[in-house]
Amino acid sequence: MQRRTLIKGAGAAALTASAVAMTAASQDARGNYEFAPAVMDNTPLKPPSGGRIRVAFAVSRHANVIDLAGPWETFQDVMVHGGGNAHSHPFELYTVGESPKPIECTGGLIIVPNYTFEAAPQPQLISVGAQMGSDALLEWLRNASADTDLTMSVCTGAFKLAKAGLLDGQKATTHHDFFDDFADDYPKVELLRGPRFVENGQFATAGGLTSGIDLALRVVARYFGEGVAEQTARYMEYTSDGWRKPA
Repeated sequence: MQRRTLIKGAGAAALTASAVAMTAASQDARGNYEFAPAVMDNTPLKPPSGGRIRVAFAVSRHANVIDLAGPWETFQDVMVHGGGNAHSHPFELYTVGESPKPIECTGGLIIVPNYTFEAAPQPQLISVGAQMGSDALLEWLRNASADTDLTMSVCTGAFKLAKAGLLDGQKATTHHDFFDDFADDYPKVELLRGPRFVENGQFATAGGLTSGIDLALRVVARYFGEGVAEQTARYMEYTSDGWRKPA
């Protein structure tokens, strides 16, 4: 499968694993781009008064590994110390798919979803990365996102949110190799070319691949403050400052 191939099934688009190696010819064809400052919503997110913050990761065929693993690692590494209802590991993570059957992700990684769409607990956060997707995924995104604190996409996962009608009238971004495709397919969404991520109230979209880590750290900061996000980034030995508020 070619790096730039859009896998279209139920209007879905997926970025293949080889997208990491962007060629000079592709740069010329797609135009130059810059990583512009993130577009941020400074409204704090509030942890639940009891229990942990549920984070559902949508998975389907050809799910891009780093789109899933980057935010997953970020959320799993968060440590919060304090009294009352504070949890040392405040995020509860699980994968959600159309069926309980194993799913082949990019590079041949096999994932067995923890839950089907029908059986999954209602999450506070949803993360959807590049993947083939299905009508069932779109329906679940529409229904589950109605009660989330935040639904986020990474890379061409933005195509799934847009296809579900969740980004109409909003600003969004996606992987730079797919800017033109996104703009053509979803004219009701205001595409921003270059930010590491874009936050719009209940929805947020990240650019390609590692930008999902920046958005996840930003989510951590909105829940628990920049100090906790900084501590998490340091533990991960992640040196990007793309998640921080502009000075």
